[in-house]
Amino acid sequence: MTDTMPHGELTLQTIAMPADTNANGDIFGGWLMSQMDLGSSVLARTRARGRVATIAVDGMTFQQPVRVGDILTIYAEMVREGTTSMTICVEAWIRRQPSGEHCRVTQARFIFVAVDEAGRKRPLPELGQP
Repeated sequence: MTDTMPHGELTLQTIAMPADTNANGDIFGGWLMSQMDLGSSVLARTRARGRVATIAVDGMTFQQPVRVGDILTIYAEMVREGTTSMTICVEAWIRRQPSGEHCRVTQARFIFVAVDEAGRKRPLPELGQP
């Protein structure tokens, strides 16, 4: 993956706020990870046509700090489907204000499983079926 352009579809955009900072004034990594989980779940829920659960996160490395006022944008791309599971590559990009600098701050693979209303695994619906 290159550092110049996001991969996948835009699934979430938000602004980093003061309530989400650590003692150094940077945005908590956990907040960033939760935004990536939300953004990738949009893609997973759409494909599963229903409820999903995050079962693993793989390979997250923080490359740049996120600061208050940065516009955070999440991009997600389905890279693998199993019988019940989906692997989604997720990238988090920021646009710094007021400079306009645009850069990727982290990426990871999120693994989801489709679940029924009781929280049990269920098969993904066949593509093309309602």
